[in-house]
Amino acid sequence: MTHQYLVKGISCAGCIDNVTKALLNVPGVLSATVQKEAPQATVTMEQPIDTSILQEAVKQYGKYELSEN
Repeated sequence: MTHQYLVKGISCAGCIDNVTKALLNVPGVLSATVQKEAPQATVTMEQPIDTSILQEAVKQYGKYELSEN
């Protein structure tokens, strides 16, 4: 299943890398694509993952805020 999330705090390519790494480190996440222009993340996962788990993961990599789209 694939979900889209809004991501605040992305300002450069390094931010995209950080958010992508954070999301890919969450167990059950199969892929993550992060865009600066939108700014959003498209996450494919094996089963539903609570948004709060994804939010905590991205916070560990910087001042990013993830919310449901």
